[in-house]
Amino acid sequence: MKIRQNDYDPATLFRKLPSPIARRAMAEIYNYSIEADGFYFVDHLVDASVAAVAPRCFLDEALRVSRSIEVTEP
Repeated sequence: MKIRQNDYDPATLFRKLPSPIARRAMAEIYNYSIEADGFYFVDHLVDASVAAVAPRCFLDEALRVSRSIEVTEP
């Protein structure tokens, strides 16, 4: 999925994402970046119930802005 940086507004996606910080442990649950060639997601294996929601948000958003998507692992 290619993202045109000038045309894409991630505000809706940001509102849907769960907090990436485990407050009690002050640990990062997941991290992400939005690049011109798509979304990048990293699960830090801190809280599976939260980390499971975030990729779905990214997939839903990718399908919202593109007719097809490709999920890969580096």
